[in-house]
Amino acid sequence: MKNNLSISITKILYLGLILIVSGCTEKLDELELNNNFAEGTDFTKTEDMILSLIGVYEAFQSRGWEQPLLIAVRGDDVNAGGLGDQPDFAETDIFNYNKDYWMYNSLWENLYVDVISAHTGIEQIERYQDQAEENGVTLGNQYIAEAQVIRAMMLFHISQVWGDVFIPTSSNTAELKQLEAVPSQHEVMQHISDQMDEAIPNLLDVHPNERTDIPGGVTLYTALAIKALANQELGNYQAVADACAIIIDSGRFSLFSDYYQLFKTPGKLSDESIIDMQYSDFGQGEGDREGHLYAPYGPQNWTPAIDGASSGWGFFEPSMKFIKFMLDRGETVRLETSVLFTNRGIAEIQADPKYVSLPSFISNTTRDGDVINDYARALFASGKHYLPSTQLIPGRRAYGSNKNFNIIRYAEILLTYAEALEQGASGSSITALQAVNLVRERAKMPLLTNISLEEILNEKYAELSMEWGKRYYDLIRLGRNSELSYDGRTFTEDKAYLPYPQAQVDQFPILGER
Repeated sequence: MKNNLSISITKILYLGLILIVSGCTEKLDELELNNNFAEGTDFTKTEDMILSLIGVYEAFQSRGWEQPLLIAVRGDDVNAGGLGDQPDFAETDIFNYNKDYWMYNSLWENLYVDVISAHTGIEQIERYQDQAEENGVTLGNQYIAEAQVIRAMMLFHISQVWGDVFIPTSSNTAELKQLEAVPSQHEVMQHISDQMDEAIPNLLDVHPNERTDIPGGVTLYTALAIKALANQELGNYQAVADACAIIIDSGRFSLFSDYYQLFKTPGKLSDESIIDMQYSDFGQGEGDREGHLYAPYGPQNWTPAIDGASSGWGFFEPSMKFIKFMLDRGETVRLETSVLFTNRGIAEIQADPKYVSLPSFISNTTRDGDVINDYARALFASGKHYLPSTQLIPGRRAYGSNKNFNIIRYAEILLTYAEALEQGASGSSITALQAVNLVRERAKMPLLTNISLEEILNEKYAELSMEWGKRYYDLIRLGRNSELSYDGRTFTEDKAYLPYPQAQVDQFPILGER
């Protein structure tokens, strides 16, 4: 395992990060950045140019707990936990949307704040370039390209959730109030693809974990992956296949051998990682840390193998539909990895006569010795957001502390490539069957002899569920609406996107015209 971004540079540049990121205010309409907060910066000190890039990374990784949770909750792989103190979150899961719900505004506002932060970083780097020699200009072009990629990842998520959204072109947010139309989702995804084409020539041709300056940072393969996903949304499957083929043929990526450990400490910055949010306790039980709040994903009640490890909130559970789908397929390692079972949940599965006899690995005790006790909000918890208490650094008790957050994995690229070929693209790398079988082999599933689009989509369901709503957005993209009407839910096409937050409509009336 390579050291991650936080370990290698966060401590060294911590003060610089604070100075850079503190230029961002809480509200999009108050972002009067335009490099005003950098008036005291000496741009002739071109060796400090990396600070502007680090500020972009820091903004990207500073996700509020509600952001990935809201992005992911609407698929047939996931249920919101019981109502608790967030009833509108549970209502969102069943496609009843409240445009005044604070989570909607938080996701929109904070992602756009970070997009604007990326523009600010780019503009600062350009000011350094004005003072730099040739090598400094080249390095600045690389840094700008990295910021473009990070910005694109955030725009991609915003557009998946809302469809038609703003495309900021600078840190000057006043331009958004001059728009006569909100760019369509098609325009946003094409913009992302074009931005990746612009960035790719300036990016490093290495695996992210091979970078020594910013381990785990953006490389050309990150840009290719985002380009592939944007073109998948566009239905431009040849562009998808071409971008994925470059990643596959590079030989720099491989599937981590142990699917269970992939989402835990041993899987940090593995050769499967294409882009992660990276967090660290710096190997110490107190003091500085960079982390994400994983408590919403954890069980409300557990008996951890390590005394004192905190439990979670129970806001996010794998669906019964997903669990039965996996049992029907004979899944073992992927089901064990994806789901934390309670005894109450196991009993609920067995209430269906078809599932009275369950595999022995289905237990309320994980292989690491953590006991998942019954709790009111949910029957199950997400195993992909679980870090065994035995992997916590002594002195750190927060649920999931020190855990990275996967965003794009090589397995997704293999399956995205396979789908593109089945959708009619021609492949210049391995076959669709070979790509799917690589993923199945790691999961200890029987190899297939024939492949179909249905089989690929099922493989994506098994492999990628609970990860950033990938299942939901696949179903929306392909118009497979009936899959989302399950367990009493009724999905209709007009529910594909969240309504714009009312607070944003009030600031930008053009949003109210959709």
